[in-house]
Amino acid sequence: MTTTDFDLFALPEEHVALREAIRDLSEKQIAPHAAEVDEDSRYPDEALAALSAAGFAALHVPDEFGGQGADGVAVCIAIEEVARVCAASSMIPIANKLGTTGLILRGSDDLKNQVLPSVASGDAIAAYALSEREAGSDAAAMRTRARADGDGWVLDGAKCWITNGGKASWYTVMAVTDPDKGANGISSFMVRADDEGFVVGPKERKMGLHGSPTAEIYFEKCRIPGDRIIGEPGTGFKTALTTLDHTRPTIGAQAVGIAQGALDATIAYVKDRKQFGKAIAQFQGVEFMIADMAMKIEAARLLVYSAAARAERGESALAFQASASKCFASDVAMEVTTNAVQLFGGAGYTRDFPVERMMRDAKITQIYEGTNQIQRVVMARALLR
Repeated sequence: MTTTDFDLFALPEEHVALREAIRDLSEKQIAPHAAEVDEDSRYPDEALAALSAAGFAALHVPDEFGGQGADGVAVCIAIEEVARVCAASSMIPIANKLGTTGLILRGSDDLKNQVLPSVASGDAIAAYALSEREAGSDAAAMRTRARADGDGWVLDGAKCWITNGGKASWYTVMAVTDPDKGANGISSFMVRADDEGFVVGPKERKMGLHGSPTAEIYFEKCRIPGDRIIGEPGTGFKTALTTLDHTRPTIGAQAVGIAQGALDATIAYVKDRKQFGKAIAQFQGVEFMIADMAMKIEAARLLVYSAAARAERGESALAFQASASKCFASDVAMEVTTNAVQLFGGAGYTRDFPVERMMRDAKITQIYEGTNQIQRVVMARALLR
């Protein structure tokens, strides 16, 4: 056995260089604003400007449409490094990928040319509109309708929990085009923020991710051109599920980044904090907690990268890996950030340190893009099929 037999577990040099570049950018241009972004519940404009200028806001966009054409692992690395300092800012590359993956996979070249160059340049950001108030985990029960009208489509209905709601320029929207066909009667469309009949509701008041706007959106006889449909009518739900197989690892990457940021802050704190005449890092109970936190983060990271690589290779049975990576990494993030707050003691419960923010931000990773209960259903069905 030679050392080359282990190349599967080593990141290529370009990925290592990418991590270094994004970590440097994140620490210098994003981290200084993270606490303020959270405290003031404002959009991380500094992060958007920095990521866009460096070509990191939508790494996944193919180069023929002005993007970097980065593979799934590279995108996960970028998200992880941004989330390590500011989870809200990491929603920029996450939402851009979620909001355009269906288009990239199934859309026409003409529609891609309408949307992707502006997202790649940072002039526009994307959003994804699947969930409704009565159709969250049961997304196929959606009520938003789209009907053909002349040479266009007219949409009526509402979507909720929309990341970048009111901030995005382009929204991928799932709507029922044939109510008699169930999930096979759902189609996917690209809607522009300035389309007639598109309305944004008030922002949600959330536990975490204060810098990432979440809002309900409404379609009031919203008229769009006929060429804005993604793929054929009736294929929208399948496109949505395929999209999630590609994007759930990005939520896993975000979770890993949040957890790593919390661990880094905790290690620095326990080495400095003294009790009973010595640093608390020297107490075995603390050592064991730190070791478990790091061990689980590393396991989560490898699972996320594996899932992203499998999606990049176009493997057919992605559902288990995608769900496992998101589920495991987000559970790890919640555990690690909770333990980080505990190890900081009373200081961890204050806003003077970042771990309470990281704990609040980590919680959503167990919920969006499918709750972790739904992820376990997906995994079990994939195994038992």
